Amino acid sequence: MTGRAVLQVRFLGHRPEEHPALVGLLTDLTPVVRALPPEGALADVGGALRYFGADAERLAGLLRVRALARHGVDCAVGVAHNPLLARLALVGRDGPGVWAVPGDPGGVAAFLAGLPVDALPGVGASTARALAGYGLGTVGRLAAAPPAALQRVLGAREARRLRALAEGQDPTPVVPGAPEPTLAVEHRFDRDELDAGRRHRALLTLADELGYRLRGAGQTAGALTLTVRYADHATTTRRRGLAEPTAHTPALLALADALHEALGLQRARVRAVALRAEGLAAAERATRQLSLDPADERRRGAERAADRARRRFGERAVGPAARTVVP
Repeated sequence: MTGRAVLQVRFLGHRPEEHPALVGLLTDLTPVVRALPPEGALADVGGALRYFGADAERLAGLLRVRALARHGVDCAVGVAHNPLLARLALVGRDGPGVWAVPGDPGGVAAFLAGLPVDALPGVGASTARALAGYGLGTVGRLAAAPPAALQRVLGAREARRLRALAEGQDPTPVVPGAPEPTLAVEHRFDRDELDAGRRHRALLTLADELGYRLRGAGQTAGALTLTVRYADHATTTRRRGLAEPTAHTPALLALADALHEALGLQRARVRAVALRAEGLAAAERATRQLSLDPADERRRGAERAADRARRRFGERAVGPAARTVVP
């Protein structure tokens, strides 16, 4: 792999306070590193290949060895020639390892072909359903669709954006220290938790905190990622797009619960759960389907009132009833 060489790294089973030191391992390889807390980082190692006399996959392997030797932490690493493909290389990968996307156009097209369209950034559940309804449920079919057909489904601007992503195009540079367009919260249990009800209450607290922070920043989320950390330090990560961009706590909680239920954790001993909001955008640019449900409007009104109380009296002045029983 020549030219740009990007590593998307997910650290597995680490403690949150270890994240800066783990990111520091990447800065030993290249200065072009962007931290993605709480569990990841992005690095452009293109300028380091000649210095180390190694290709990007070997540098990814070196990173894994150093993380294990110094911190007892393993990694999942996606390797590609741009950030989009490096990220997609980790779709569906829960365990440690190095996964590389071929650098030639044919190899990129073959890699992308079978991925679901909601793996692409900014494709939420409603967009994915609309595309699937036209037989465009995979990235390969999306890339092969006539531009006019895509414009009828998505509109001209979004059609152009998704077509470029479906072809693996991403000229975005890795900018050290750039603010990451995600927002993450985590809850660590006092003991390994077997009770699904207590895990639900923890997710309620996290969704409430996430929603409050998003609304306070004037942002909406397009997708949620749930990370579950187990007693043996293994982790499972699942991501799903929201039906529409939102900062509404009940919508965030519903998706968090759906992701949790889909894992089927019958007897798992859970050490921590984390939620990360992705695809952040300015709230004033978000479109929301009008609701005719008076109860939904009352909930949103109560949410606004609670936010005002929090800003005046502190974040813990108002919150979900379950907050007091989550350890």
